Parts: sequence; structure tokens; C-alpha cells
Amino acid sequence: MTMPEIDPVPLSDLTTLRTGAAPARMFEARTRDELIETLRDLWAEGEPVLVIGGGSNLFVGDEPFDGAVVRIRTTGIERMPSPRDGYARLRVEAGHDWDALVEHAVAQGLAGIEAMSGIPGTVGAAPVQNVGAYGQEIVQTLVEVDLIDESTGEVSTVPASGLELGFRTSVLKHHYGSVPERSAVILSVTLELAEVGHAARPIQGQQLRSALGLAEGEAVTVAWIRDHVLATRRSKGMVLDDADPDTCSAGSFFQNAIVSASFARTLPDDCPRWPVSPDMDPVLVIPLASFDGYVPAPQGKPSDVKVSAAWLIEHSGLRKGFKLPRSRASLSSKHALALTNRGSATAAEVAELARFIQGRVQAEFGLILQPEPVLVGVDL
Repeated sequence: MTMPEIDPVPLSDLTTLRTGAAPARMFEARTRDELIETLRDLWAEGEPVLVIGGGSNLFVGDEPFDGAVVRIRTTGIERMPSPRDGYARLRVEAGHDWDALVEHAVAQGLAGIEAMSGIPGTVGAAPVQNVGAYGQEIVQTLVEVDLIDESTGEVSTVPASGLELGFRTSVLKHHYGSVPERSAVILSVTLELAEVGHAARPIQGQQLRSALGLAEGEAVTVAWIRDHVLATRRSKGMVLDDADPDTCSAGSFFQNAIVSASFARTLPDDCPRWPVSPDMDPVLVIPLASFDGYVPAPQGKPSDVKVSAAWLIEHSGLRKGFKLPRSRASLSSKHALALTNRGSATAAEVAELARFIQGRVQAEFGLILQPEPVLVGVDL
């Protein structure tokens, strides 16, 4: 099998933030076998490789990527039985559009991902940063992934627990300023969803009820939830629309900040904050030779606190729609966390705006916001 090489196109055409030049080489894998062989061959050559799904969580620099870009275009959904009564499993190829999967699940009367309607990108990218919205995260339904490791070229099935999924992170996530704990590419994802059918039922999650204006015990269908989540996201410019420049973004550009409880107390009282659940079951190891029958009580410590990055930005004086003079990059007019490309903005312009926002928030509140997208060939 020959590698599926194509003529390179600018990465600005393949990313939702619309920045990036054409790379040296580009490949387009439409089957799992093509993807596996292409990655193995490129890794064996020692060439830098950038893997792209939907391009919705990438911020790419203006200089051409000096290596090979591999576009994952694999698609397909396979329904399988679940060992649990009332559940079904869906095995989905990595290149499948995420929202198309949600639409399919809702049409089949399967619940568990409907609140994540409208999230751009591909299924294979979803576990990498544990995507979530309105109280649902993929960690709640993920069973396992098939992946290929860069170091060995081996394909393996990894249970969800092996990915160490946390808030917008996993062992596969390339965080700004660091490398992933495990360098691998997801080939397929298996989810376990509840077979709820198309009847209305009460919604358990308080966060989802609040977002949709539902009273406790109020019953709605999974299709109703999908429709209303899509409407809510559109109102914030978070559903891709070529006619709306507010959607030319990488979604939330900065992560909500995780700070200590003591630091959180230094912030204004009206800054939205949520406790981060502490480890309630720490492992205590007592050498048997020194064990005297006494087990000390667990030492509790204050939980960390998640604070709203959007609130910090707006209350540092940067309102929705803010832009620097002569720049084609701006904050979204609908959502203070989204940096948008208002028309052929360079990566340098977007980065300049991001650094300005970081500086204002640091000067006002004493913390540095961290970017959420993966940065390729660009620094803040």
C-alpha cells in the first residue's frame, strides 16, 4: 500500500481559527489501515508529524510546518451489545465528525452525549482533552480506545482508566509548554450509552437543568436536549457557521483557572468559582514492621477552586468584541473566552491579542491564564 500523499493546502483552510501556512507534505488517511501504515512509515523516517482531525483545537503559526501533516478522514459507527442491561456500545472511527455521532446517538434513543451537541471536531480528538459541556464529559461514557503508539508503532486497546482523563486533559494531551505523557494517536473510540428511547424523562444533572432552564423533575427527550443545547451554543457563537465570524475560533482559548482556596479568597466575591473535588481516598502505606494497630485519621486539606476565565477577562477591562488597533483578531462579540479571526488574521495577530489578555488579567488579578488549544509553531 502506498501512502495517501496529497498536495499540501494551507492549514488556515483546515483549522477553525484559520491560521497556518501549507506544510512541506500532507497525507489524507481515509481508512484505518491507511492511517496505521502512514503513521508507521512517517515515524520510521523520523520526520516531524502533525495529526489533524477537525482542526478545532489547534492554533498554528504563520511559518510552514516543517514536516508531514496527516489528516484523519476515517468514518464509521458500529453498534455493539453492552454487558450492562439497558445500555449499548458504539465503536466509532477517529475521523468521524463528533456532532454527527451525537446526532446519530440521539436518533437511536441513546443518552449520555446529547449535552455535547455542537462541539466541533472529530471523535478521536474528544478523549484527548476529555471534551465536555453542561455537566457531561466523555469520561462518563468512554469505555476504551484503540490507539497506535509513536514509540513502537504498535496498536493496542486501552481502557478509559488508562488515559487518566481529567478536566480537559489526558495523558495524550499536548499542553502548552509540555509534551504529552504518552505520544499516541487514537484510531477508534468506544462509548457506552443508555438506551432511553424517545420518551421524555427527568434530567439528573443540575448544571444541565440550569443551562436549559429546566425545573427539578421536569421531563424532556434527548432530542429536546440536543435542540436546545445547539440553540444555546449558537447564541454564544460556538457552533461553526461560515456566515458568523464569531465562530472562526478555537472555542474557549483560555482554560478556567485552577487555584488554591486561599488564592481564590483574594478574588472579588462576585467572581464565579466552583470547588474542585479533592482526593477523598488517599493511599496510605504503613510498613508492616512498624504497624502498631493505629491508623491515623486522613488529613483533610482545602480543595482547589476553579474560577471563571471569562469573568477575569471581562473584569480586567476587556469586553466582548475587544481588539487591538489595526488587528484582524478580536474577542468574540458573544463570548469573552473565544479569540476570533475576523478575516485573514495572522497567527502573530492572534498571539498578540492573547498575550495582551494574559497581561491584563495578571496585572489585575495576579494569575496567568493558560491557553487551551494545542499551539503548533507559535508561542505566547
